[in-house]
Amino acid sequence: MASRAAAAPRRSRRSGSRRSTVRWDRVGRAALLALIAVIGVLYISGGIAAFQAWRQNSTVQSSLAQLEREHSRLVGEHARLGSRSTIEAEALRMGMTHPGEQQYLVTGLPAN
Repeated sequence: MASRAAAAPRRSRRSGSRRSTVRWDRVGRAALLALIAVIGVLYISGGIAAFQAWRQNSTVQSSLAQLEREHSRLVGEHARLGSRSTIEAEALRMGMTHPGEQQYLVTGLPAN
């Protein structure tokens, strides 16, 4: 018993100066909730960005398909217009002749 009496008296938390007590369990819960909210916002913003990229990709793909069809049509037209027979047919239609050729105009034919 002598050792207890020799020991310094303990102060209770309620007596003496009033210190603010921090409830660390509540602080931890609040920090965890804030962290979950931040992660949720980042996750949602990433999902929105991915959806916008997907939508833009589908728009670009459709315009690419249209441009490829137009390119194929233009390549075919270029090949057709570049052939010698087409050039000669267009020249005859415009009234041109080869050098040394005689051109005749036939009139008075009955209508079919």
